Amino acid sequence: MLRKIVTLVILVPLAIVIVGFAVANRQAITISFDPFDATHPAYSTTLPLFVAIILLVILGVVIGGIAAWLRQGKWRASARRADAQNRELLLEVAQLRRRLESLERADAPARTDAAPLMLRSPVE
Repeated sequence: MLRKIVTLVILVPLAIVIVGFAVANRQAITISFDPFDATHPAYSTTLPLFVAIILLVILGVVIGGIAAWLRQGKWRASARRADAQNRELLLEVAQLRRRLESLERADAPARTDAAPLMLRSPVE
C-alpha cells in the first residue's frame, strides 16, 4: 500500500511536468546528421522539439546504464566466485556431517541386552 502511494506521489507530478513540457515545446525542428552540407543534408529529420529531447534523455539513461553495468563487472565476477566457493564449502560441511554421523553410529555400543540403570535413593 505504501509503495503504491509513493509511486503515485512521484509519478503523477512527473507526468504533469512531462505533459507540460511537451505542450510548451511542440514546434517542429530539423535535425541534420550531415556535417558537410548544411543546406542540403544527406540525412535529416523533422520532429517536435519535445520528442527530440525525450529521445536524447532516454539515450543518455541507456548509455549511463551500460557504463555502470560495465564498471560493475569486477563486482559481479567476485560475487560469482564467492557463490561458487560457498557452494563448495556447504557440500564439504554436509559430507563431513554425514561422515561424523556414520562414525558416531559405529562407535555407539549396542545396549539392547543391558539392564536399565537404576539409582538408589540417598535416604535409604
